[in-house]
Amino acid sequence: MCFPGHNDTVLVVDDEPNSLRMLTAALERAEISVLVATSGEAALELLGNVVPDLILMDGVMPGMDGFATTQKIKARPAFANIPIIFMTGLTESEHVVEAFEVGGVDFVRKPVDLKELLARVRAHMAQGRAVHASIASLDATDRLMLATDSTGKLLWCTPRAEQVIARVAPGWTRSEAALPPAVRGQIERLLAKDELAGASVRVRQLVGKGEVELMVIAHYRENEVLIRLNELSPEQDLVKLQGRLPLTNREAEVLLWVSYGKPNRVISDVLDISPRTVTKHLERIFDKLGIENRSAAAAVAIRVIGQ
Repeated sequence: MCFPGHNDTVLVVDDEPNSLRMLTAALERAEISVLVATSGEAALELLGNVVPDLILMDGVMPGMDGFATTQKIKARPAFANIPIIFMTGLTESEHVVEAFEVGGVDFVRKPVDLKELLARVRAHMAQGRAVHASIASLDATDRLMLATDSTGKLLWCTPRAEQVIARVAPGWTRSEAALPPAVRGQIERLLAKDELAGASVRVRQLVGKGEVELMVIAHYRENEVLIRLNELSPEQDLVKLQGRLPLTNREAEVLLWVSYGKPNRVISDVLDISPRTVTKHLERIFDKLGIENRSAAAAVAIRVIGQ
């Protein structure tokens, strides 16, 4: 799979030759590169080779229509963040609803107002690039992160998260359309909780002796939940921290749970000490490691544990 060399590339999926000519001409005048598919099947085949910045999707086509095609596109994590704008002559509200339910970001009715369409294309391409940039930055920083929709369907995950999930379900890769059942089931339990932010569940690894904790970081879009993965092997990780950092045993324990993303109140319960004592230990950890805050402490611990 490759990405187009042009900064702005739109895939137009439409079976009407006149509509294709009009849209292609308008997009190219706006200095946007255009890819063309005349059916849903052709669009899916094309996406196996090139990933556009945005897709203009005709809702009504013979064979696989635009709604079914969009469902198939959105089922693949690699394509899930491509913005899809629907174009259709259908006017019933149920079709508008269906367009959004299958993953469309916008809806325009035919005959298309070209100025309006170009404005929408530019806006959604900019937003789509911002999403891709955010995911790429998470990849580059080696974070254990994934995102699902509100039902637990995978939208994307970072390479490190992929590696951890593969220890729960050997052989799984993020190119697959669905999370492995053991992980999907736990995420569904997680999303059913009344209070999402900070909620967590655990699943046992089949490769190795530890567990994987899945913790909700934010429900930051209408239908996107950001989840952090923590590999929990407390005994092994504690030995590493004690052996490589100038900390007392208790300070190493506090730092361990900080690296697992736990707030002071949780660390207090786990170690059976007061929150105030946790704070004092953290102050000594900061001083000994020559750092200034909790995030830097967690970063040091994660680096040591990962070695």
